[in-house]
Amino acid sequence: MNRLVTISSDALSLALLLPERGMPEIVAFGPFAEEAEALAHRARRINGMDISVPSTVLLPTGGMGFFGWPAIAGHRNGGDFTVEFSGWTADRHGGRTVLSGRDDIAKLSLSITIAMVRACAVMSVELTNDGKDTYTLDRCMAGSMAIGPGNVELTSFTGMWGREFRLNSQLLGSGLWLQENRRGRTSHDKSPGILLNAGIEQLALHFGWSGNHVIAVDPIDDGRRLVHAGELFEPGEMRLEPGESYRSPKLYVARDPAHLRDALRVLMKSPDDTMRRRPVTLNTWEGIYFDHRMDQLKAQADAAAELGIERFVLDDGWFGRRDDDTTSLGDWQIDARKYPQGLKPLVDHVVSRGMQFGIWFEPEMVNPESETYRKHPDWALQVKGRPLLLSRNQLVLDLTRPEVGDYLFSCIGAVLSQHAISYIKWDMNRDLTHVGGTGGRATTSRQTRAAYALMDRIRAAHPNVEIESCSSGGGRADYGVLERTQRIWTSDCTDALERLEIQRGARMFFPPEILGSHISASPNHQTHRRHTLAFRAIVAMAYHFGVELNPLTLPAEERAELKDWIALHKRLRPVLHDGHSFHLDPADGRYVWGAKKDDKMVVIVAQATQMMTEQPPPLVLYGSESNGFRWRIVGCHPPQPDFVRMSAEQEKLLTGGHSFSNATLTSFGLPIPMLRPESGMVLELERIEGV
Repeated sequence: MNRLVTISSDALSLALLLPERGMPEIVAFGPFAEEAEALAHRARRINGMDISVPSTVLLPTGGMGFFGWPAIAGHRNGGDFTVEFSGWTADRHGGRTVLSGRDDIAKLSLSITIAMVRACAVMSVELTNDGKDTYTLDRCMAGSMAIGPGNVELTSFTGMWGREFRLNSQLLGSGLWLQENRRGRTSHDKSPGILLNAGIEQLALHFGWSGNHVIAVDPIDDGRRLVHAGELFEPGEMRLEPGESYRSPKLYVARDPAHLRDALRVLMKSPDDTMRRRPVTLNTWEGIYFDHRMDQLKAQADAAAELGIERFVLDDGWFGRRDDDTTSLGDWQIDARKYPQGLKPLVDHVVSRGMQFGIWFEPEMVNPESETYRKHPDWALQVKGRPLLLSRNQLVLDLTRPEVGDYLFSCIGAVLSQHAISYIKWDMNRDLTHVGGTGGRATTSRQTRAAYALMDRIRAAHPNVEIESCSSGGGRADYGVLERTQRIWTSDCTDALERLEIQRGARMFFPPEILGSHISASPNHQTHRRHTLAFRAIVAMAYHFGVELNPLTLPAEERAELKDWIALHKRLRPVLHDGHSFHLDPADGRYVWGAKKDDKMVVIVAQATQMMTEQPPPLVLYGSESNGFRWRIVGCHPPQPDFVRMSAEQEKLLTGGHSFSNATLTSFGLPIPMLRPESGMVLELERIEGV
């Protein structure tokens, strides 16, 4: 007898039908209750089969009447290639529901864990080999969900170094849509998340994993589509010996990407289990690169403290004989040439100025030109008989070897233990190739888990140290790494114009307060574009705000202006980081984003290109839940934005001379003047009275 199981939070429910044989059927997913019982009994006979074979199922398997894309596949020496689980049970443990089934023929058992985090479902699976022979697992998705029927628009995220998180939308056809990432890290070009829109129905999925992944959207026989996400295994990579289990990473599924962001905020852990206020950061990389001089660094720290900066991060170049990127990765000892008295004088100086001290590591990599590689060439990932392929002058250390993990933990721990360091910028600057372990088998999955384990080990030993996930910018940005880190370096491209699109895509899945966004020099080091300090600050304002330049090089006037922008960010930070964040689709080159609380709203407007219209359309924004309030603009930054023209009424509006109703704000909009290209403004709105 089929049994209906409902897994619910206050905002979301998932109803599943547990069959006598086969996989759990997806009945409904959303903010529903009473309709699930009626939906559970619809006819499910398909494809001419004489038995009822549901198609809309969680983690379908092939060969037994389901003819779509199997979410679980494997074999035992060529046999047991069909799988059919039965005997399903549902157990609830502290907010989690565990569905368990077994296949007595293939001798496998499966458990599916589902938890509701606010309005987001979090899924993972564990598959165990109960047989006496090795079972080769070719595919095991972390979870599935259904959408449709009808036309479905899919938005994925592509890009490259310096142009991450580019939105790519397409109308799905009649065939299978498949995304496979084989780079060994989350990647710049295939982010592990998608959005699906079927008219009134929307689905947002993110696979929380930093290694290879696959996402499949499969049309099925009832007109809907099944969506699956999980690890992508190399041939023969996942072999389960008798009694061994495979545990998948987590799949996050919601009806709206905002719900994914809300769930991530709950799941992320800072050292004290709360998300501390995100400190304004100065990172030294673009300011000095490898030119480390103690007197100059101390002077930078003095200037940073005067500007109101709260965290000083020493980037690459402090260790080994690291004068360029060809040498010393793996030699995590302080360079006595640059720091004859060690790092302590600099760390103590920074801390004495009231700032946190952070430091850069790239633990997973090694330069062939290093003492570590000369002593241990076998520590690099390699495939016997194949050439060692360099990328960025680097090879990858095999973290699955215990001696490698112990060495890195010892080196990093020595630096952290001897200094008042509260932050690590953890970089990973190349894709993985020839990922062979000591036994010759592919080891990408184990390498990713070993990187996680090293992070976990360091956090356990140094619980007050935060970690930033950097990977040539946004190359390792996912919910898996964010279970153990507190920030993402969004992109190595700091050009404010480029950042408009980069940050628009990134904030679809990530809360703005964890996305690093820095004011860099003009001309920009990546694009050579020149932008005003105001435009650079405005584009960075809502995110984890920072500075990526040497403040000693700024004229006095610009340094004073920068100090003002930093002070503004700190004053608005409670709204920008704790409020409900929003972003509008760009129109005619105008980008609008911000955040709101019940009585305060911050609206950021940036104009990328010249507008085609004579006058931009009114700015329609989110307001209060109730229409019984009025609003007024109480601040405009800079005080005189770079408008093409402005009427007297518009000037009165921007200087607080007009108030307006909530209905005007949300339905008719505000007549904001046209900005010139590559300029912007920050507006502060306050709720002033009831009506």
